[in-house]
Amino acid sequence: MKKAFCTLLVLALALLPALGLCQEDTELSLGDLIIEEDVFYDDVPWNFPIDISDMDPEYIRLANRDVLLPKGFVPEPMMVMKSRSNGGVNKASSSEMKLHEVAGEALIEMFEAALTQDITLYLKSAYRSYQTQATMYYNRLESNNGKDDGWVTPAGASDHQTGLGCDVVPKEWRDRSMNEDMAEAEECQWMAEHCAEFGFILRYPSDKEEITEINYEPWHLRYVGKEVAAYIMDNGLCLEEFHAQLQAAIDEFIAAGGKASLVEDFIQVSAENE
Repeated sequence: MKKAFCTLLVLALALLPALGLCQEDTELSLGDLIIEEDVFYDDVPWNFPIDISDMDPEYIRLANRDVLLPKGFVPEPMMVMKSRSNGGVNKASSSEMKLHEVAGEALIEMFEAALTQDITLYLKSAYRSYQTQATMYYNRLESNNGKDDGWVTPAGASDHQTGLGCDVVPKEWRDRSMNEDMAEAEECQWMAEHCAEFGFILRYPSDKEEITEINYEPWHLRYVGKEVAAYIMDNGLCLEEFHAQLQAAIDEFIAAGGKASLVEDFIQVSAENE
C-alpha cells in the first residue's frame, strides 16, 4: 500500500524561516494546510472513507433475513460475561451470557465509563445459537397467530448469533418487556451518544425499519470496531446501508484492477439453511 502525502509542501514550509521568507503578515502553519491522502493498493485507489486495514470482516459481519448465517456458525473466541463484582458488567439475570471476546471487553469498558457519569446499565441478552433463535422464532409465531411482527428474527438472521450483538437496558427495564419507549430513558440516550466511542452502533435505528426489517430497538448494541462505528453513527446509517456502500467500493476497486483477495473476506453470501 502506498499513500500520497504532500511531503515537499511540508518541507518547504519548514524551510521558510531559514530562507527569510516568513514574515509576520504571511505566517503559515500546518494547521492552515489541507493535505488530502489518497489510499492505493498496488496503484489502484481505494475509494471508501475507511481503509481496508481499519475494518475487520468478522466484526462487520451482517446477519439479516437476506444474509443468513450458517446453522453451525459459532463466533470465537467467546467469553462468559461475569457480574460486575467479578470485573464484568451488571446483568439483568443470573443466566450465563456470552459474547465474542472483543465485544465483551468493549462492553465492560463502556459500562465502566457509564458509571463515571452516574449511568448504570444492565446486560439483558447476548449471544444466541442458531437453535435457540429457531425456538424463539417458533414460539413468537405461535403466540402471535403465525404473524411475524418484526420483533424476533428467523434462525440465521439474528444479530445475536454473531456474538457481537447484545441487549443493554436501564435498571428499571430489567424485568419489563422491551419497547421503543425505552429510548426516553437517560441511560439509552447516553448509549446512543457514546456507544461508538467503544466500537458499538445502534443496530436497529428508528428511521431504518424498512431496511433492517426489524422494529426500532434502542437497547440493541452491535460491536463493529471503533472506526466503523464512528462512521456509521456520524452518518446516520444502519449496518445494511454501510454494507451497500462498502460493496459499491469493492466493485469499483476490483473493476479498476484491484486484487480481489484484498477484499473478498468483506463480501458476504447468504447461507443455504434448510
